[in-house]
Amino acid sequence: MRQALLSALLVSALFTAAPALAQNEAPPAAPQAEQPSHNDPNLRGRDRILNELFERLAKADDQDEAKGVAGAIERVFLRSGSDTADLLMNRALSSVRQRDFKLANELLDKLVVIEPEWAEAWNQRATARFRADDVQGAVADLGQVLALEPRHFGALSALGYILYSNGFDRRALDVMRKTLIIYPQQEDIRKLVEQLGQKIDGRDL
Repeated sequence: MRQALLSALLVSALFTAAPALAQNEAPPAAPQAEQPSHNDPNLRGRDRILNELFERLAKADDQDEAKGVAGAIERVFLRSGSDTADLLMNRALSSVRQRDFKLANELLDKLVVIEPEWAEAWNQRATARFRADDVQGAVADLGQVLALEPRHFGALSALGYILYSNGFDRRALDVMRKTLIIYPQQEDIRKLVEQLGQKIDGRDL
């Protein structure tokens, strides 16, 4: 029963993320992210900054450069434009670091209600749920992340690993390949893509 529900959620997450996974190039930002709900001047150029950073990430020459750009993207992701939401996020992240997943999830539950279009709120709740062994909840949240921000390489990687660990090799391969288009300098992902590619190609022969 639990496995069947997880399978259904994985399919649902993939369906939700279909616009990001169906193309062979990095997709544009989700429409929801183009108009922040707050008028903070620091956020007005958010989309332009992200577009520039994702372009640099795709063209990075080595892993060190890519990690620096990826870190910059993650810092932008973590900015909501709301002092209240940012405070809740900081408390939630602190709770995760302290392994207080119950409190982390309570805080993140509030966060996705007050900022439902903030992709990183859903992503961090997916992380907290996964670390609390709520894989089904994590998968559902990853679908929300990718609906809001299809380029979220962290969410794509997490979904790919969950698919892989649950035996959905072909779907995992598709997701991992998309991750590499967005963030090519991920050696661990590249190795898994090669491994899965050989496994699936061999099975198809």
